[in-house]
Amino acid sequence: MLKRISLFFTICVLFFSFLSCNKKTANNETEQEKQITLVMAEVNPPETLAGRTDQAFKEKVEELSGGKIKIDLQCSGILGDNSAVRKIIMQAHSSIQLCRQSTSSLVSFGCKKSALLSIPFTFSSREHFWNFANSEVAHEILNEPKEKGLNIIGLYYGEEGFRHLFSTKAISSIQDCAGLTMRTTNDKALQAIASALKMEQKQVNFSDLYGALLTGQVDVADQPLSNYMANKFNEVAPHIILDGHMLGIMETFITTEAWDSLSEKQQNILSEAGKYASEYCRKISAEEEDKILKEIEKAGVSVVKVDDKTPYQEACADFIKQTAADNQELYQKILDLAKNGN
Repeated sequence: MLKRISLFFTICVLFFSFLSCNKKTANNETEQEKQITLVMAEVNPPETLAGRTDQAFKEKVEELSGGKIKIDLQCSGILGDNSAVRKIIMQAHSSIQLCRQSTSSLVSFGCKKSALLSIPFTFSSREHFWNFANSEVAHEILNEPKEKGLNIIGLYYGEEGFRHLFSTKAISSIQDCAGLTMRTTNDKALQAIASALKMEQKQVNFSDLYGALLTGQVDVADQPLSNYMANKFNEVAPHIILDGHMLGIMETFITTEAWDSLSEKQQNILSEAGKYASEYCRKISAEEEDKILKEIEKAGVSVVKVDDKTPYQEACADFIKQTAADNQELYQKILDLAKNGN
C-alpha cells in the first residue's frame, strides 16, 4: 500500500513539474516572439508630413511594446521609389514589412474600392476626409488589398493636404494648362486630370521629377504643398495654382506574412500605434498648411488661388462617373460623410 501511495505521489510531482516546465517554455517563447524588427520604407524625406507621421508610428510602437518591436524606418527613398517598394512588399518573404504609399497605388492592382479615394474632388475639406478615416467605410477599404490577395493589409490612413498643380511656366487658369506636358504615373486619376485639362503626359518616377522639371521634360506636376517645398520643387517650378484636385491620402501597409506572424497582442500594438499616428498626422497637417503657404510665397513662388473649382470638376466629370460606377453606393457613403462623422 505504501509503495502505491509513493508511486502515485511521484507521478503527481512529475506531472506538475512537466506542466511548470511547459509554462516556462511558453512564456520564454512569448518573450522571444516579441523581439522583432520591422523594416518600413518611406519615399519622402523625414521632415515631411509623411516622414513625421511615420516617425510618430515608429515611436508609439516601440513605446507600447517596451522596445520589443523595433521599426527600422528608412526615409528619402533609400529602399527604392514607390514602384520598387510595392514590387518588393507584395512578394513572399519581403525584405520590407511596412510602407507608406498613396491609396491610388492600389488601383492598378484591381482595388476598385480604393480607387474611390483618388477620384478628383471627392473630399470637400480635411474634416470630410477625417470623418471618413474614422468610419466603418474606411475599415472596409483598408481590408480590400488582403481580400484581393495582394499580400498586404492596410493599417491606417493619413493625409498630406490637398494636391495642387505646379509648373515651370506661369499658369493662372484652366485654359493655361492646355498644351503643357504633365508628369503622371500609372495612377488613372492623375492621367485623367492631365487629359481633362488637355495636357500632354509623361510618366516620371518621383525620384526623377526634380530633374525632369529642370531639363524641361515636363512642365507641370502635382504634389501637396508640404512635399512641394520639402523636395525643393519651387527651385525649378516656381508657379503653383491651388486647384486642390485631390487630397494627398496616405495609407500605411504591412505584409500579410508579417502581420500573421505577430501575436494578437503585437497586432493590437500596431493597430493602436496606427490610430495614434493618424491623429498626429491630422494635427500637424492642419498646423503646417498655412505655415508652408507663407513660406512658398516668401520664396518668391507665384501662387494663384482658385475661387471656383467648377470648371475643373466639370472637366473631370466623365472620369468621376466612370470610376464610381461599380461602387456607387459606397462612393455615396463617402460623399455623405462631408455632412457628419457617422
